[in-house]
Amino acid sequence: MLVRMGSRIELPEQLGAQFHVRDARAAGVSTSRLRGADLARPFRGIRARPHRDDEATDPWEAARADHAWRARAAARLVGSDQFVSHVSSAVLWGAPVVVRSDADVDITVVGEGSFPRAAGVRGHRVRADMVSVRDLDGICVSSPASTWAMLGSVLSVDDLVIAGDFFCRVWRDGHRRRDVGRLSLATPEQLAGATEAGRRRGAKKLREALPQIRLDSWSPKETRTRLVLTRAGLPEPDLNVDVFDDWGRFLACVDLCFPRQKVAVEYQGWHHSAQYAQDIERIERLRAAGWIVIQVTSELTLHPQELARRVHAALRSRGWRD
Repeated sequence: MLVRMGSRIELPEQLGAQFHVRDARAAGVSTSRLRGADLARPFRGIRARPHRDDEATDPWEAARADHAWRARAAARLVGSDQFVSHVSSAVLWGAPVVVRSDADVDITVVGEGSFPRAAGVRGHRVRADMVSVRDLDGICVSSPASTWAMLGSVLSVDDLVIAGDFFCRVWRDGHRRRDVGRLSLATPEQLAGATEAGRRRGAKKLREALPQIRLDSWSPKETRTRLVLTRAGLPEPDLNVDVFDDWGRFLACVDLCFPRQKVAVEYQGWHHSAQYAQDIERIERLRAAGWIVIQVTSELTLHPQELARRVHAALRSRGWRD
């Protein structure tokens, strides 16, 4: 049943945020209503309620949100032998991959079926034994492991490590941590299995990235910082460790740290004033307890050798020898 809201007819709820024109007509929506200015037309034959993530302050987060909206719309075009894949699937799973909001949506067809014919869609083909698919909120997408293996054709080794860290994150118990016990989207073993399922573009990069994936990394910046340090010959830091003082009082959860030397490496992103004050207090608590804290800013990340030098000096000052 169609309901009139003011001067505009409300669309049936079962159509969802994105829908095919034929489904709308079957639900009794008129052609004139489908031409309404409140409906976007991301692809031919598809209508969608406009989307804008006004809460996203990071332009890359906003771009991912926009691309996810387009990917959900493109999913209304796929047939039974097709699914959202590659970067578009990674975005839908929430992986921190870099993508333009207007980038073509990746759709893969299994076997010899025909590609979806639509502007703004990039077609791929895969053998059935080389991919697994999942239902994600009603959309057919490549599984996290298959998605990661497909990314080998488009991402660098470092970006593959970042995506692998995201898919394999283990949600461990800790001081006031959220989602404790939540299952990881994939395991390193599943990523390895997807990599070796058949001949893949980018297989060399995938194999190089696999042993560098960790289960406790929480952000791309942490991953990049870890890679800078280990490639400079420094010992591998522990990740996201809860630190307590000698009396058992919680001090901080540290991004990267070397507990034996009491050296912490903290990435400082953009914060509002309240968060900035909390971070300053957290760092001062660590320093008061005898920790050396090295703060990594966006400016410092442009100079990886300087970052490694500072950590190297801090470790040597606490007795570490290379």
